[in-house]
Amino acid sequence: MTPEQFFTRADGSYRFARWARPIVPIVFGVDDATLAVVKGAIEAVVALAGHTMAETDPEQGANLFMFFFRDWDEVLAVPDLDRLVGGLTPAIDRLKARDANQYRAFRFDADGAIRAAFVFVRLDDAMRALPAADLALLQAVQVILLWGDTAFRDAPPLARAHGVAVLRPDVAALIRAAYDPVMPAVAGDASHALRLAARL
Repeated sequence: MTPEQFFTRADGSYRFARWARPIVPIVFGVDDATLAVVKGAIEAVVALAGHTMAETDPEQGANLFMFFFRDWDEVLAVPDLDRLVGGLTPAIDRLKARDANQYRAFRFDADGAIRAAFVFVRLDDAMRALPAADLALLQAVQVILLWGDTAFRDAPPLARAHGVAVLRPDVAALIRAAYDPVMPAVAGDASHALRLAARL
């Protein structure tokens, strides 16, 4: 795939955004051992990007919220979550109808950079079959940038090397290019993809 395809929406529009602020994750629904795996995966992807993490976000406390659960109705039971994530109830109705097992929602700064992200993972049979490290890396990769909604439809961002899940080299290179300090944090024109391609 070309960089343009990774950030083109299903409607044909081009939209790119990355984090401008340090990432502060908080994880719900896992035990301590799995928590360490999830945070380790986030740290690895953030380091790959050349971005930073922090202990707290001055405005929100945390800004990357990850929820692991067995049923979508559990999400609706979280107090005030629908106020943080606009349109959450109708979104969950659609997810339940499609028997979906994951969902990501983003909030943006005034200039369009990623301000916060919410990751929801329903641990159905397919998700439980994945090793925790694979699942954590998959989610970390998908939240480091605002990917197009068809970016990984035909090929997932992970591959296997000697039985271990690794980030595909082309995706890793694209993440590094996207966080190049000279590149903008937000772009809405496909010419941005040409600048990415020049850095791959």
